[in-house]
Amino acid sequence: MASDLITTELVALDADFGDSVDTVITNLATLVHGTGRATEVSGLAQSAIEREAKAGTGVPGGVAIPHCRSETVTEPTLAFARLSRGVDFSGPDGDARLVFLIAAPAAGGKTHLQILSKLARALVRKEFLEALRAASTEEEIVKEILTVVNAEKPRKRQKESADAASIASAGASESVGTSSPAQATRIVAITACPTGIAHTYMAADALIHTAGERNDVDLTVETQGSSNNESVSQSTIDAADAVIFATDVGVRDRERFAGKPVIESGVKRAINEPGTMLDEAIAAAKNPNARKVSGTVSSSSAKEEGPSLGWGKRIQQAVMTGVSYMVPFVAAGGLLLALGFLFGGADMANGWQTLSTDYSLSNLPGHDITVDGETMSFEHSGYSLYIGAVLFAIGQAAMGFIVAALSGYIAYALAGRPGIAPGFVGGAIAVTLDAGFIGGLVTGLLAGFIALWIGNWKVPRWLGSLMPVVIIPLLTALGVGLLMYLLLGAPLAALMEGLQDWLSSMSGSSAVVLGIILGLMMCVDLGGPVNKAAYLFATAGLSTGDAASMQIMAAVMAAGMVPPIALSLATFIRKSLFTPAERENGKSAWLLGLSFVSEGAIPFAAADPFRVIPSMMVGGAVTGAVSMALSVESRAPHGGIFVAFAIDPFWAYLVAILAGVAVSTASVLAMKQFWPNETIQQAADRDARKSKSPSQNVAA
Repeated sequence: MASDLITTELVALDADFGDSVDTVITNLATLVHGTGRATEVSGLAQSAIEREAKAGTGVPGGVAIPHCRSETVTEPTLAFARLSRGVDFSGPDGDARLVFLIAAPAAGGKTHLQILSKLARALVRKEFLEALRAASTEEEIVKEILTVVNAEKPRKRQKESADAASIASAGASESVGTSSPAQATRIVAITACPTGIAHTYMAADALIHTAGERNDVDLTVETQGSSNNESVSQSTIDAADAVIFATDVGVRDRERFAGKPVIESGVKRAINEPGTMLDEAIAAAKNPNARKVSGTVSSSSAKEEGPSLGWGKRIQQAVMTGVSYMVPFVAAGGLLLALGFLFGGADMANGWQTLSTDYSLSNLPGHDITVDGETMSFEHSGYSLYIGAVLFAIGQAAMGFIVAALSGYIAYALAGRPGIAPGFVGGAIAVTLDAGFIGGLVTGLLAGFIALWIGNWKVPRWLGSLMPVVIIPLLTALGVGLLMYLLLGAPLAALMEGLQDWLSSMSGSSAVVLGIILGLMMCVDLGGPVNKAAYLFATAGLSTGDAASMQIMAAVMAAGMVPPIALSLATFIRKSLFTPAERENGKSAWLLGLSFVSEGAIPFAAADPFRVIPSMMVGGAVTGAVSMALSVESRAPHGGIFVAFAIDPFWAYLVAILAGVAVSTASVLAMKQFWPNETIQQAADRDARKSKSPSQNVAA
């Protein structure tokens, strides 16, 4: 930040700026105009007033932070007024007397959000507010504000040690058959879910287990998950009588299965109805008119593969495919950013580029570093600061691919390989135009549909070989680029900015409401589209390093941990309310929960959705609300309890999780006790009878 971000001419002490928000903002805009940093008062004031109308910027402590970007502003500026009479900026504790106006140029990127996040962090410190209230001169005000905006000392962070843990699933293709495979129907199944962690392998296990109990199926399963998967050999595919696609994302290398009878559904159906899907695959193998896998992704695919995969479902699968391929970038990049903060300190985000490029192992940085012409003081120095900056730089590089990966693989799911390049190009353009992940979603769909359309053109044979590698990527990238630059870029950027502004303004009760909504979303389908939408929403802003984004990330991760832990605890407290299979799942579900794998609760929800899902949603909402109310921040996008070093304050994070677990556990036990599930109760009774001792049976 420039040292003259605020000057004495931009400070008004004990001023009477009127009794309304509009008059206060207008008077502050007048100060900015008076220093020559705005071309007119009315334009700047109107921009800030319109922004204020979306959501009040009052924060705890009798403070307000109206802010905006405006064409009238020539350089980033901060104006301050200590009012003689308070004005209602919709703050949580009454009228505001300390008011900051952050004015940024329209093309100033996220400058005002960066200033806002630093101010917000400083405003929680009572000594800073007291200094502003007690200052007798404008010079004192300027000194206090520049201290926190330009060289803010990192907050004391609670450091906890935690053992790293990971959950790895086998990724190789697995086969199960009968002793007489010549008499059995040979089936190849593909299972895949958006994250490639839980649903993928649960569906594979369900199909393999069911096939192993039958003598009419020779089944081979390929799991397209997140681990190092081994593809089914082409010879096995060629020999198959039918294929099963149990996926919530696009099937990788789908053309391998061209011409095979296909049964296609979401991944959860394979978990819940594996026998039915095998029966349908056997029937399809015997039916010459059964749906076939198309050799290429084309507009006729939906028709060839039946009405069960309409355009709505295909778009959903495409988006989930994009999220699936994006998650590794988020996980790797986010955890590296968190490690950078751990080694280098909480102020790492302010100077990582300079530290990682201007210094080396033989030229280590000290505490005071010159960044963009300004001297900044860092908490750490030497090896710790340099290694932290390198880790942060690597994490930023990974996070920089998020939007492009999202866009590229959405396009891939719709149009196959010809859609990848234009999808990545569209995602990069979305980042350039500040359209963020919303722009990535739009460019991915655009690239997919345009590539799909061009791929259906009838062209001469000599041109056909050039279509997928030259013509389709070229024309599609051109079309997406022109649409973004000429039509869609500015509206999408405005939408993204509005979303960021709204998040940054969240405080008090409004933040708690957001936490409740996110908690409900994380628990409503336990790893499904709604859950992934909340997760995408949280990770999208993580790289900015602002407090609001990190609080949303913490609320999402904490809420997602609740269902497996709560259900595991419930099986230990009241075993009689759960089937033997559920009790067995309960023995490991708690570890999945601690690792932030919400899918650990799926077996319970699949068996008893009307009792389990509402109970989990209630607990998730409580956790989200408590996490936001306590301003918990997470710099890591995954890892659960095992990334304690990246969560601040960690004690509040634990409180939020424990509160939600307690509510969900009590709720599910009450639902099962007072509204018993007859099927589960009968299974529990049978299990109880089997557990009787031999003497008891003889006596009976």
